[in-house]
Amino acid sequence: MGSSNNNYSSSCSKDRNSNSNNKTKGVKMRKVVLGLGFWVQGLRCLPWMAVNFFLKDGLKVDPSTLQLLQNSANLPMVAKPIYGLLSDSVYIAGQHRLPYIAIGAFLQALSWIAIACYSPSDLSFFMITLYLLLGNLGASIVEVANDAIVAEVGKQSKNSQSPSQGELQSFGWMASSIGGVLGSLLAGIAINQFSPQAMFFLYGIILAIQFFVTISIHESSLNLPKTSLIGIRKQISELLVALQKPEMAYSITWFAASYAIIPALTGTMFFYQTQYLEIESSVLGISKVIGQAAMFLWGVTYNRHLKSVPPKKLISVIQSIMAVFMLSDVLFVKGLYRSMGIPDSLYVLVFSGFLEVLCFFKILPFSILVAQLCPPGCEGSLMAFLMSSIALAFIVSGYLGVALASYVGVTGNDFSGLSSGLLIQAACTLLPLYWSSCMPDEPKTKRKEQ
Repeated sequence: MGSSNNNYSSSCSKDRNSNSNNKTKGVKMRKVVLGLGFWVQGLRCLPWMAVNFFLKDGLKVDPSTLQLLQNSANLPMVAKPIYGLLSDSVYIAGQHRLPYIAIGAFLQALSWIAIACYSPSDLSFFMITLYLLLGNLGASIVEVANDAIVAEVGKQSKNSQSPSQGELQSFGWMASSIGGVLGSLLAGIAINQFSPQAMFFLYGIILAIQFFVTISIHESSLNLPKTSLIGIRKQISELLVALQKPEMAYSITWFAASYAIIPALTGTMFFYQTQYLEIESSVLGISKVIGQAAMFLWGVTYNRHLKSVPPKKLISVIQSIMAVFMLSDVLFVKGLYRSMGIPDSLYVLVFSGFLEVLCFFKILPFSILVAQLCPPGCEGSLMAFLMSSIALAFIVSGYLGVALASYVGVTGNDFSGLSSGLLIQAACTLLPLYWSSCMPDEPKTKRKEQ
């Protein structure tokens, strides 16, 4: 009997050690997959800066055409809920996350390497638009799959009351930020040393490496929580129920409109800085590095000091700060800072990259608000819907910016109307504050708990 008990205890000990080893291995493999995935996606600013110079100098497009392409290429991002539903419901070889990451990486690699193989004289505007659409389709699929893994592991940690809950989200945020900083630095330096095609090819090779690493890993090694297969129809039904809640519907509508109503002038400002002011590309690259660093610091600051601030109040403050920085751009274009002895390159270096990312600051507190409003069971599909709404809002904003640039008479050689356009942009930024009552001061669920 004693021997039997010893054997049983030894068997239990081996099982516990085996489970512990599997969990440790799963954590490491998840970090490999997600670390590489978020880092590569953060590195996308490397080829996209090259795209801007390639279109301006290689294809000789005007500011409005550049901005039109920049925003039209983001159309695949609008369909993120569809990719999320497919990833949740359609398994490939018994896996439903890694195959989608591999497919997305392959589509991106195919897109960027194909563009790299053309010379500017052989590549038409229509062709590069198709390739960029294909690349962004792959990027959006990868983002949805990565976010789904993070959500699954986060739910597992929450259920087990693990002290490491939220660690994977922070890890992904850091990997993406590091990729963004590195990509911006490389882009600013490489654009003067290498052709845009070389930068496209480099990023395509990095994506190809991600593809081969992903297909070499089986999803079972990630030790993801077991999930029951839910039909697409049921998931859509749960999403519609969540969106029918007035607080949810009004909040998401206001948030998307707060982006869409602002006419973006990114393409116009790029031409103004590079062609009219002749700002060096390295300055633009470092400016974007500062923007990425600001994004990282914002995440740290919010988690440590601003979680207790009501999301509605924080979002309204950010919206107001955005308008102030746009007014500062008006003074910049008018030459006020130049007359004060501040070089144009210094202003671009410090403020342009920060203003470019400032609009994203609102997403963090708003996602917390949506999570509080969301009924259990549809967090993933609802967040995908929110992100697709934001993507659509950015596209509308870009199209409005093209219309505004045409209205104020801005062209590739005439920027006399740019200050008027920036004033209109700042006024449009303040408009959503008049309807901020669409967002609740605090969710009903929180009020009931109190």
